[in-house]
Amino acid sequence: MSLSQFRLDGKVALITGGNRGIGLAVAQIFGEAGAKSVLTARRSNPEGDALLRDAGYEFDFVSADATDPETPERIVQHTLDRFGRIDILVNNAGVAVHGDTPDFDDERLEKIISTNVVQVFRFSRAALPAMRNQGEGVILNVGSMSGMATNIPQNQVAYNGSKAAVHMMTKSLASEFAAENIRVNAVAPGYIDTDMSRGGFSNPDWDPVWRRQTPMGRYGTAEEVANCVLFLCSPAASYVTGSVLLIDGGYLTR
Repeated sequence: MSLSQFRLDGKVALITGGNRGIGLAVAQIFGEAGAKSVLTARRSNPEGDALLRDAGYEFDFVSADATDPETPERIVQHTLDRFGRIDILVNNAGVAVHGDTPDFDDERLEKIISTNVVQVFRFSRAALPAMRNQGEGVILNVGSMSGMATNIPQNQVAYNGSKAAVHMMTKSLASEFAAENIRVNAVAPGYIDTDMSRGGFSNPDWDPVWRRQTPMGRYGTAEEVANCVLFLCSPAASYVTGSVLLIDGGYLTR
C-alpha cells in the first residue's frame, strides 16, 4: 500500500450540494487528489468557485433543484457530456429541519423526505447505468449520526428518520451492485461546523448540550469529513462497501 492509493487521477465525480460546506470541502480534496468534478446546488457560490479555480482544479457548476424529478438525469447526462464518464457520485445535498412532532406540518415533512431521501435514490438510479457500462463506480452518501441516535435536546423525528433511510439505502445498494464492482458507502457526520449547523451552535439551550455529549469537546470541520470521503471513494477502500463511517467526535460512545 502506498499513498498513491488515495489518488483519483483521471476520475470524474458528481457532487450534489457541492458549492459550500461538506460538499465544497469534498470538491477541494477531490481536486487535490486529481479528480475532475461537476458540482450542483440550487445557487452558485462565487467564493467557493474561486477557491477551486485558483487552485487549478477542473470543475463545472450546474445550478439545479435536486428535488426536481428531472434534475438527476439531466445532471448525470451533463457530467457524461462534459467529461465522458462518471466514476464517483457523492450524494451530499440535504436539509435539517427541527420541530415538535405534533406541530410538524406536511410541507416541512415533504421538504426533508424529498431532499434527504428521494433525491438520493434518484441520483443513484441515474448514475448507475454509466457506472455499470464502465464496469466500476463509487457512490458515497452523506448520512448522519442522527440516523443512528436520538439527538438532544432538539426534536427532529423526520430528519432522523430520513438519515436512517439513507444508511439503509447505502447497504441495500451495496449488496445489489457489489458483484458489478460498484461500491456504495456512507459517512455519518456528527456536529460539523457548517452553515447548516451554526444556528444550533448559537442556541444557548443546544450548544452546551451538544458539546457535553461529544467526548472530544468540539465540533468537527468539513475538511475532516472530506478526508473520510476521499478514503471511501479512493482505491484505498477497494474492499469496503456497505459501510457507514461515523465521524462524530465520539458522540455515539456515550
